[in-house]
Amino acid sequence: MITIKSILCPLDFSDASKNAFRYACEFARSMGSKIYLLHIVEPRPIAADMTLTYIPVEEDLEKAAREDIEPLAQEAREKGIDVQVDVVIGIPSEVILHQIVESDASMLIMGSHGKTGLSRLLMGSVAEGVVRKAKVPVLIVKADEKEFIS
Repeated sequence: MITIKSILCPLDFSDASKNAFRYACEFARSMGSKIYLLHIVEPRPIAADMTLTYIPVEEDLEKAAREDIEPLAQEAREKGIDVQVDVVIGIPSEVILHQIVESDASMLIMGSHGKTGLSRLLMGSVAEGVVRKAKVPVLIVKADEKEFIS
């Protein structure tokens, strides 16, 4: 029998990641798993001209993300799910792969924006990079995916 003890669920607050969160909650409830919610703040290049309009630095973005992720964690807790939350500054695919090991995750459930063509080549695909290197099963959830969770 397959046992999923813990699920890593990275969130970027997009529709795709919110759907992934819903899937993670369903898996966790049905299998008695723990969920690790993770948000990654990407490092920002510092502008040479400091007269530009203020751009939030990583610490400000980290604080805002903690405030945004807590209601989701609370929602899962109200469903009886054990939840741990973390916000990390770093390169998304690298942080996710590192957190799989650190959290001893049995499974990864994450959203994908479904970019194709030139936008995917220019920006890369976090989901694709993670799927290629992850040592655990990965479920990719799209924003427009048809519902099968009731």
